[in-house]
Amino acid sequence: MKKIIIAVDGFAATGKSTVAKKIAAALHYIYIDTGAMYRAVTYYVQKQNSTEDIDVAQLIDSLPNVNIHFENGEHGQQIFLNGINVTNEIRESKVNNVVSKIASVEAVRNFLVAQQRSMGKERGIIMDGRDIGTVVFPEAECKFFLTASPEIRAERRHKEQLEKGNLESFEAVLENIIARDHQDSTRSINPLRKADDAIEIEVSTLTIDEVYRLMMDKIQSIV
Repeated sequence: MKKIIIAVDGFAATGKSTVAKKIAAALHYIYIDTGAMYRAVTYYVQKQNSTEDIDVAQLIDSLPNVNIHFENGEHGQQIFLNGINVTNEIRESKVNNVVSKIASVEAVRNFLVAQQRSMGKERGIIMDGRDIGTVVFPEAECKFFLTASPEIRAERRHKEQLEKGNLESFEAVLENIIARDHQDSTRSINPLRKADDAIEIEVSTLTIDEVYRLMMDKIQSIV
């Protein structure tokens, strides 16, 4: 079985990470959550600033001090920032509210895209994010684009947060989802968009298992 690159793009809270992890496990592929990488940079910036204002120049200067790596642990894949496990911290609402702004900084995208491409040199990788099939790996053999209504995605994200003890209201989650959609789709640097050769899957009425089956059928037709 040949190893390929699988790119999974789409809007926030469409289940990209969940289904990508499931596919990676089935194929014995490496899974990379690029959204977590942008969240880690955002968390780093917030830890360096005492105010909510982001100093972009300071952020760019500090990028060489940012070291991100993934490890597989007892509770799934964990992300480390400068040697510290920040898997839970990067999912907090204060990171959700700023990550799209940080991800729109060209220097940040260039910094992380270079790392992401390096991770895929040996192929046998599934990577999810916003610009994997259009920018990071436009040559990927298999590309998917997941979408769903903002309300459905907000319901899913809100449920996830409640299970983790985050009591943010549904209305606040929905507002954040809509704002992120706008920021991701309209930013001047590598905006969120469907690659011409990507397979679009509307996941609003589908379970994770159903999405998984649709994607695996396509993948297995290639490998």
